[in-house]
Amino acid sequence: MKAKIFIKYKEGILDPQGTVTNKALKSINIKGIDSMGIGKYIEIDFDKSVKKDDAISITKDSCNKLLVNPNTETYTFEIEE
Repeated sequence: MKAKIFIKYKEGILDPQGTVTNKALKSINIKGIDSMGIGKYIEIDFDKSVKKDDAISITKDSCNKLLVNPNTETYTFEIEE
């Protein structure tokens, strides 16, 4: 079982990497993109003994205590069995 965690900046927080990448794409004539955000993707692999409810709890605790900055970031996750 594994957790797939998607972290991105909160709405209204400046994303300089996304801004620069968007400008770079426009400079090479890639059109149709209004804006973009660049975030983080993290996978956690659990021991075989960990049950789904525990995996959810471990993932939330990991995000809330270390992986995500609650002032500037938000996250979602999914558990894959």
